[in-house]
Amino acid sequence: MCQNEEAMTSLPAVPLTLEGASVLHQMMRFRWTAWKALAPAQQDAVLEEATAMLADIAGDTQQSAVYSLIGHKGDLMFLHFRKTFEELSRVEIALARPRLAEFLEPATSYLSMVELGLYESTLKLYTSLAERGIEPHSAEWNQEIEEQLARQRQTMAPRLWPCIPDRKYICFYPMDRRRGENVNWYQVPMAERQRMMHEHGMVGRRYAGDVKQIITGSIGFDDWEWGVDLFAEDPLVFKKLIYEMRFDEVSAAYALFGTFYVGLRVGVGELAALLKT
Repeated sequence: MCQNEEAMTSLPAVPLTLEGASVLHQMMRFRWTAWKALAPAQQDAVLEEATAMLADIAGDTQQSAVYSLIGHKGDLMFLHFRKTFEELSRVEIALARPRLAEFLEPATSYLSMVELGLYESTLKLYTSLAERGIEPHSAEWNQEIEEQLARQRQTMAPRLWPCIPDRKYICFYPMDRRRGENVNWYQVPMAERQRMMHEHGMVGRRYAGDVKQIITGSIGFDDWEWGVDLFAEDPLVFKKLIYEMRFDEVSAAYALFGTFYVGLRVGVGELAALLKT
């Protein structure tokens, strides 16, 4: 094996990523029996307080949205995009303060960060550095990596710090890459992973006009490795997109999917109409 080939085989296996907004999903069950026991005037007072609070946390600089979940997995989902985990903690506590919280029972939650995977640029950069004889993880290697990431962060800023899309429907689900008995994503060479991810991404691009997708990374933060949020005006697009993606190699061979949550966007001013008996 020549020296260049040896350098190529010793490249780091981990692709570069860019991280942005901190994201929290809160799935809640509503205690309807306790709620219906309140007099109409009491319900009005609770809803007035809750509406004011939600309007405050869902402002232009503090992004939050409410969804009415469809099915048995929950009644409401609160979605929060913030700059940091500290801000997510504050909004979680703020949501627990109003009296409406007495009627909300947590079903589950999901913590993650907006993540952009850089498989293609990682492979090109690692290869270039290896061809120049720069040792992986050396000071020079790390400096070149950070310079590349800094340029990418500027270019990708709108995707790293997105607004919550103003679409009627949301579909959220967590997912993993297989690392079991038969196949292990984390043992596949990077060039192969890059090829499969490129093919996977080409499917999603065909749906770009109908669905907005936000991928978040959750390794070390929650029970799955990634979270996927899809936003659309027509829920049928969720089925078509996810079904088609099941046939590409990266999904067919390596993907594991968690629980799916589908909901309808509820404006702050619409909460009273949703809950009022």
